[in-house]
Amino acid sequence: MKTGETAKMAAYVGGGAGLVLFAVIGLLPGSFIGGVVGLNIAGGIFGLPLTSALLPRLIVGISMLLGIFVSAVIFIASSSILGWLAGCAIDSLKSGKALPEEAKVKH
Repeated sequence: MKTGETAKMAAYVGGGAGLVLFAVIGLLPGSFIGGVVGLNIAGGIFGLPLTSALLPRLIVGISMLLGIFVSAVIFIASSSILGWLAGCAIDSLKSGKALPEEAKVKH
């Protein structure tokens, strides 16, 4: 394999793991947190208790979708970055390149 291929493969594996983790752990809390934020926004605009009008429902629904989206981005991006970092570490161990003279600490 070429240099960097392991890091790229590990990033894909990390992204897949993040997707699974999001589906298992992050979907419901993202929806709940987004819904609470939407209720607070709609309550600030229209007053509490909220009526069943269309606009407050739309605000709450859109904020729930945004909460899910933010949760997905956090889970998938962070696990992809962790996978890429692990792949870079494995790549550097495989290559066994010595440090250049400028990078070595002189005592």
